[in-house]
Amino acid sequence: VQLQASGGGLVQAGGSLRLSCAASRRTFSNNAVAWFRQAPGKEREFVATISWNGGSTYYTNSVKGRFAISRDNAKNTVYLQMNILKPEDTAGYYCAAARKAVAGAGPDEYRYWGQGTLVTVSS
Repeated sequence: VQLQASGGGLVQAGGSLRLSCAASRRTFSNNAVAWFRQAPGKEREFVATISWNGGSTYYTNSVKGRFAISRDNAKNTVYLQMNILKPEDTAGYYCAAARKAVAGAGPDEYRYWGQGTLVTVSS
Protein backbone atom coordinates (compact mmCIF):
# COMPACT_ATOMS: atom_id res chain seq x y z
CA VAL A 1 0.00 0.00 0.00
CA GLN A 2 1.37 3.39 -0.97
CA LEU A 3 0.13 6.43 0.92
CA GLN A 4 0.13 10.05 -0.20
CA ALA A 5 -0.42 12.78 2.38
CA SER A 6 -1.44 16.29 1.37
CA GLY A 7 -3.13 19.41 2.67
CA GLY A 8 -0.44 20.95 4.81
CA GLY A 9 0.41 24.62 4.74
CA LEU A 10 0.87 27.81 6.69
CA VAL A 11 -2.00 28.95 8.89
CA GLN A 12 -2.45 31.43 11.70
CA ALA A 13 -3.15 30.27 15.23
CA GLY A 14 -6.83 29.54 15.64
CA GLY A 15 -7.21 28.54 12.02
CA SER A 16 -8.03 25.21 10.40
CA LEU A 17 -6.55 22.78 7.91
CA ARG A 18 -7.69 19.45 6.54
CA LEU A 19 -5.09 16.83 5.74
CA SER A 20 -5.76 13.98 3.34
CA CYS A 21 -4.12 10.58 3.08
CA ALA A 22 -4.84 8.78 -0.18
CA ALA A 23 -4.02 5.09 -0.62
CA SER A 24 -3.02 3.31 -3.75
CA ARG A 25 -5.30 0.34 -3.56
CA ARG A 26 -8.71 -0.80 -2.41
CA THR A 27 -7.49 -3.06 0.39
CA PHE A 28 -6.81 0.13 2.28
CA SER A 29 -10.41 -0.18 3.40
CA ASN A 30 -9.44 -3.16 5.60
CA ASN A 31 -6.69 -1.29 7.41
CA ALA A 32 -6.57 0.92 10.46
CA VAL A 33 -4.94 4.25 9.62
CA ALA A 34 -3.22 6.77 11.85
CA TRP A 35 -1.67 10.19 11.74
CA PHE A 36 1.64 10.89 13.43
CA ARG A 37 3.61 14.12 13.57
CA GLN A 38 7.19 15.12 14.11
CA ALA A 39 8.35 18.61 14.98
CA PRO A 40 11.95 19.71 14.36
CA GLY A 41 14.23 18.33 17.03
CA LYS A 42 11.49 16.23 18.59
CA GLU A 43 10.47 12.60 18.46
CA ARG A 44 7.62 11.33 16.32
CA GLU A 45 4.31 11.64 18.14
CA PHE A 46 1.03 9.80 17.68
CA VAL A 47 -1.90 12.07 16.80
CA ALA A 48 -4.97 9.97 15.96
CA THR A 49 -6.08 6.61 14.62
CA ILE A 50 -9.22 5.27 12.98
CA SER A 51 -10.39 1.70 12.58
CA TRP A 52 -11.07 0.05 9.22
CA ASN A 53 -14.70 1.11 9.06
CA GLY A 54 -14.45 4.37 10.97
CA GLY A 55 -16.30 2.91 13.92
CA SER A 56 -13.49 3.53 16.38
CA THR A 57 -11.21 6.52 16.77
CA TYR A 58 -8.59 7.48 19.31
CA TYR A 59 -6.69 10.72 19.85
CA THR A 60 -3.74 11.92 21.80
CA ASN A 61 -4.86 14.20 24.63
CA SER A 62 -3.36 17.37 23.19
CA VAL A 63 -5.64 17.31 20.12
CA LYS A 64 -8.88 16.00 21.61
CA GLY A 65 -11.75 18.34 20.84
CA ARG A 66 -9.75 20.12 18.12
CA PHE A 67 -8.86 17.42 15.60
CA ALA A 68 -11.13 14.87 13.94
CA ILE A 69 -10.04 11.82 11.96
CA SER A 70 -12.40 10.33 9.40
CA ARG A 71 -12.28 8.13 6.32
CA ASP A 72 -14.03 7.55 3.03
CA ASN A 73 -13.26 4.00 1.95
CA ALA A 74 -14.96 4.50 -1.39
CA LYS A 75 -12.25 7.08 -2.12
CA ASN A 76 -9.45 5.21 -0.31
CA THR A 77 -8.82 8.35 1.70
CA VAL A 78 -8.42 9.23 5.36
CA TYR A 79 -8.75 12.79 6.59
CA LEU A 80 -7.53 14.77 9.56
CA GLN A 81 -9.57 17.89 10.19
CA MET A 82 -7.54 20.22 12.38
CA ASN A 83 -9.28 23.13 14.06
CA ILE A 84 -8.19 25.75 16.59
CA LEU A 85 -4.60 25.20 15.52
CA LYS A 86 -1.83 26.22 17.88
CA PRO A 87 1.84 26.99 17.21
CA GLU A 88 2.75 23.78 19.03
CA ASP A 89 0.90 21.84 16.31
CA THR A 90 3.63 22.83 13.87
CA ALA A 91 5.18 19.63 12.52
CA GLY A 92 5.47 17.28 9.60
CA TYR A 93 2.35 15.12 9.58
CA TYR A 94 2.56 11.52 8.39
CA CYS A 95 -0.17 9.00 7.71
CA ALA A 96 0.37 5.30 8.27
CA ALA A 97 -1.66 2.16 7.64
CA ALA A 98 -1.65 -0.95 9.78
CA ARG A 99 -1.92 -4.54 8.54
CA LYS A 100 -4.97 -5.00 10.74
CA ALA A 101 -8.41 -3.52 11.12
CA VAL A 102 -7.90 -1.85 14.48
CA ALA A 103 -4.67 -0.43 15.84
CA GLY A 104 -3.46 1.77 18.64
CA ALA A 105 -0.94 4.53 19.17
CA GLY A 106 2.28 2.60 18.72
CA PRO A 107 4.18 3.33 15.51
CA ASP A 108 5.30 -0.31 15.36
CA GLU A 109 1.69 -1.30 14.68
CA TYR A 110 1.77 0.47 11.32
CA ARG A 111 3.34 -1.20 8.33
CA TYR A 112 2.91 1.38 5.57
CA TRP A 113 3.96 5.02 5.79
CA GLY A 114 3.42 7.99 3.52
CA GLN A 115 5.66 10.98 3.06
CA GLY A 116 4.98 13.91 5.34
CA THR A 117 3.03 17.07 4.74
CA LEU A 118 4.22 20.14 6.60
CA VAL A 119 1.90 22.12 8.84
CA THR A 120 3.13 25.47 10.13
CA VAL A 121 1.05 27.46 12.60
CA SER A 122 2.09 31.04 13.16
CA SER A 123 1.35 32.90 16.38
